[in-house]
Amino acid sequence: MTPFSYARADDVPGAIRLCGADANAKYLGGGTNLVDLMRETVERPGALVDVTGLSRDIVAQADGGVLIGAAATNTAVAADRAVRERFPALARAILAGASGQIRNMATVGGNILQRTRCGYFYDDAARCNKRDAGAGCDAIDGFNRIHAILGASPACVATHPSDMCVVLAAFDAIVHLDGPLGARAIALVDLHRLPGGTPDIETELRPHELIVAVELPPNSFAANSTYRKVRDRSSYAFALVSVAAALDVATGRIGDVRLALGGVAHKPWRAWTAEAALRGRPATADVFRAAADAELAAAAGLRDNAFKIDLARRAIVAVLGQLAEGQA
Repeated sequence: MTPFSYARADDVPGAIRLCGADANAKYLGGGTNLVDLMRETVERPGALVDVTGLSRDIVAQADGGVLIGAAATNTAVAADRAVRERFPALARAILAGASGQIRNMATVGGNILQRTRCGYFYDDAARCNKRDAGAGCDAIDGFNRIHAILGASPACVATHPSDMCVVLAAFDAIVHLDGPLGARAIALVDLHRLPGGTPDIETELRPHELIVAVELPPNSFAANSTYRKVRDRSSYAFALVSVAAALDVATGRIGDVRLALGGVAHKPWRAWTAEAALRGRPATADVFRAAADAELAAAAGLRDNAFKIDLARRAIVAVLGQLAEGQA
């Protein structure tokens, strides 16, 4: 592990100031991903700025939304009453991720910024454009069972590993940031980038910018939501495919819908095409299947992961069917 300095921030301005003092500084939340990457020498920060002392508040807002401090632990978010009542899919997604011990440490901000679990990214003997820009991508012709079927590029086929972020993408979450250039907000769906030719640039964050909070706007039908994760084993495994969805059905027709996929792309994948195909249509399995087909029309499998396309289709249809039955 490369030597580094450590400082603990007392507030957001202090965190930004401390991080700005070293061009290679990183913010440290629970460390459940960053410390692993440091051990593997994938990350080599010269300084760590501990931000776990910043806001952990989870505030149920009067309009029906929820504001979550970036230092809140995953466990706290999953257990929060307002989250469980207003956005049950979020609690389900968090509980489907990692282990209880890791959820106790992991923070919301860190979860959003966790890096891919692609084995070639972690292996410094492998070629990886994400780790070493321009080196190549050994995953494309290697063992690529867990890799992307949507939005990939010749430079990278890695997937984003977060369960929580899939639900945040589905529910139009807003990420509140602060940094040397001041405060701003960005939609979660716009925060992460597709790989294109620069997979080493993963987000739209500016240098030393800090996530300070995540806002879930009010949603009148989010209480009828769920998250389904399909994985190789029932515990401590990343998603092959996951689906976050909320459905509003009245008199047999879909009034509105939110749908996002995980395990399929370089970023949490908002299923805009499927949503458009569902609104105003009958809540039937045939309609669900047609919407899934429309969303997955651009999907492309690799040697080991083409099965994900049909798996995603079946998962979408099953989840939407479950939600429709709940409103029958």
